[in-house]
Amino acid sequence: MARFVAVRLVRAVLTITIVVTFAFVVLRASGDPARALLSPETPAAAVEAFRKSWGLDAPLWVQYVRYLGAVAHGDLGQSMRDGRAAIRVVAERIPVTLMLTMPALILNLCIGIPAGIYAALKRDSLADRLVMTVAVLGFTVPSFVLGLVLVLVFAVELPWFPSGGAGSWPQMVLPVVTLGLSGAAVLARFTRSAMLEVLGQPYIRTGSAKGVPWRSVVTGHALPNAAIALLTIIGFMVGNLVAGTVLVESVFSWPGIGSLLIVSVASRDLAVVQCIMLLVAAAMITTNVTVDLLYGVLDPRLRESRSAGGA
Repeated sequence: MARFVAVRLVRAVLTITIVVTFAFVVLRASGDPARALLSPETPAAAVEAFRKSWGLDAPLWVQYVRYLGAVAHGDLGQSMRDGRAAIRVVAERIPVTLMLTMPALILNLCIGIPAGIYAALKRDSLADRLVMTVAVLGFTVPSFVLGLVLVLVFAVELPWFPSGGAGSWPQMVLPVVTLGLSGAAVLARFTRSAMLEVLGQPYIRTGSAKGVPWRSVVTGHALPNAAIALLTIIGFMVGNLVAGTVLVESVFSWPGIGSLLIVSVASRDLAVVQCIMLLVAAAMITTNVTVDLLYGVLDPRLRESRSAGGA
């Protein structure tokens, strides 16, 4: 088990390093922050002074080494827009984003898993086809398009909920539903597939042949075994929720990390963008490592095979 955990942690560190390096290079290759933050009328001398004060005049490799050294000491830099610590700027938005992602994840699970189980148990029936049709539609429609449709219907035509803003629960409804329905559609499809695979196993047929009640076969054998396969998609869904907030927060004017990321990218606020990328990558990697560890707990054979193979 110790080796199993160590391999995952090493991979997590390497992945974060790759993400940090990618963000660092792409941000600096996409434009000069001095030109984005300063007005076009700013004298050349003032622009150069700005670049020097933020260390942008040094060669790229020097900036990279300095950045890695600062990150290693817990310094994620300062915002070029207001001079505050980048981590503080981002931390102020985290609770606001969690107000969307946590209810959306609960909505994903409460809709997607029961719908997938029901479709699997009613395989090839009208109910199965109906559930899968809705799931495919929910999977293929982009979240921002779904958000705009919900705004048009429930904020314009039927003014039941506000079209944007934050601060009250009615303002949470439409963005949470937008995030939740997209994820629920994906989860329903994978839950159905996982259940069908388990229901086709010999031990399921043996249990039914021995007279074990079908409800007991499903709840006692099929669901626990299908849950192992579902851990993977649930882990990916957490990452997708974080990524999905970028578009959804823009549609609903929700002042979370997604909105901050768009503003920071537009203004080339390097430290804030890099901080957001680092935290998002850390959240996704932590989720995936947790899923791997849960695999090892739920199925020791998988843990032993992966450790032996160095995976």
